[in-house]
Order: sequence, then structure tokens, then C-alpha cells
Amino acid sequence: MSQILLEGYTVDEVLDLPTEELQAIVLRDEALVFKAGSANMLGKFKIQGDALLMELAHIDGGGEGALPSLAALASRFARREGLSFVEWRVHAVHCATPNLKLRRVLERKGFAVRDIAGVGECYWLRVPIDET
Repeated sequence: MSQILLEGYTVDEVLDLPTEELQAIVLRDEALVFKAGSANMLGKFKIQGDALLMELAHIDGGGEGALPSLAALASRFARREGLSFVEWRVHAVHCATPNLKLRRVLERKGFAVRDIAGVGECYWLRVPIDET
């Protein structure tokens, strides 16, 4: 199985970027359009307290492992930065054309629908980063 590329980079190559560069490019709490494997995604990413906040507003295509690759990257980055959690917010609750496969995957992984103040309803999951 080939690696899923994130904007042309492997997970290891992204993690090799200096923290300052990742903060300037990705961790800006601004919407970004990016490609993960064959999926096009719209998301915002930031460090909030002791958590890496991963907010995905749109996922188009994919299915070959884009979300697990993104999750692996998030977990490894959070561990590297000494964070305690990765918090996910996936806005797939009220889609005009719902992706039922995505919903099943999220629910199987433990995501639950939550109404978050200032954000609205989304699939939410807070994953602790182990210290191993």
C-alpha cells in the first residue's frame, strides 16, 4: 500500500518541517483547502490550550486512508509539541448531500454529535495523547 500524501508530502516530511514553519502555514486558525491522498479538504487547525484542534468543514473524495493519515500526523505532531489531546470537529452533520460512509467511520471511531458554542453541531472527539 502506498503512503497517503498531504499536499505532496509524506507524514514524516511534514513532521520534519520546523514548528515555526508549520505555525505560519497551517496552525493559523484560518480555513485552508488541502489535498490528502485523493481527498480535497477544507479545514482549520490551531493549538488551543493543551490540544491540537483539527476542524474539518468539507471532505470531498478520498476513501483510501486520508483521514487515518491526517489523524496519525495530528497525533505525532501533538506528541512532539508536548500537547495532551487532539480535538476533532468534523462538520458533517447537516450536509446537503451527506456522506454516509464518512458518518459510519466517524461513529465507529467514537465521534459523537455535539453542539459546540460558537461552532454549532459537529462530530466531535477528543483523543488523549499517550506519553509512550
